[in-house]
Amino acid sequence: MPRRLIPVAALLLALLVPGVAQAKKKPSYYVSLGDSYAAGYQPNIGTSRAGFAYQLVGLAKKRGYKLKLVNFGCGGETTVSILKRTKKCAGLGPGGAKYAGKTQVAAATKFIKKHKGHIGLITVSIGGNDVTFCARQPDPVACVGPALDTVKANAKTLMKRLRKAAGKKTRIVGITYPDVLLGNWVRGNQDLAKLSLVAFQTLLNPTLKEIYTSAGAKFVDVTDATGAYTPLEQTTDLAPYGSIPVAVANVCELTWYCELGDIHPRKGGYTEIAQLIAATLPHKH
Repeated sequence: MPRRLIPVAALLLALLVPGVAQAKKKPSYYVSLGDSYAAGYQPNIGTSRAGFAYQLVGLAKKRGYKLKLVNFGCGGETTVSILKRTKKCAGLGPGGAKYAGKTQVAAATKFIKKHKGHIGLITVSIGGNDVTFCARQPDPVACVGPALDTVKANAKTLMKRLRKAAGKKTRIVGITYPDVLLGNWVRGNQDLAKLSLVAFQTLLNPTLKEIYTSAGAKFVDVTDATGAYTPLEQTTDLAPYGSIPVAVANVCELTWYCELGDIHPRKGGYTEIAQLIAATLPHKH
């Protein structure tokens, strides 16, 4: 009888140990930083799980990544406020990390350091609010230059702090935005729509790309991927606007700007951003 107990005990131990090890295994965290895009804002709803950060978790799972989202994104954040604001964020995403009394970057880097070795992904969506106000200025192009000087200085500081906290190997992805201002084509200001293309293609996006890539991060050009640079001579029909440039139709369908004058994506627009980020993740076998 005792001889039979030995193999049974060994078998139970073999089954138990992997279970204990698995229970102690820490999750792989996905840390989201940034503005209302990161928080998933939708007009007339507020922040919602339609946001790209929330959708990205499911898309990453299909590529072999089991990520737990920790969302620090805050509506209205700029490259200035992400480094300096310590007041409670009024625009956190659903289930977002609470960090009143700390800046967003301080709270995020503290979390990253605490869970070093278990950060599977970091995404950054910042800079849009620094320049969108220029669309309301008498000379939008003259406004963008100084605004981008601020973006460049602050975003470089942000990325240095993130990279230092995360380490060299942690995957960081920085995004830009759909050119929502193309929607001015159907809102009575075609000149501003055309100027917005110049601002995105030659000013904002090159600046963001240089900042992210210099920090060893991937850059996702959402503007290009959503068809903003399709020549304006190429047209299509889209109700209720009639015949309009394809690039304008794209932004009308992906965001709320044409319909409501709101800069945020519809759920499908956030899905496209999430898919673009997911595509930067190599498949795990």
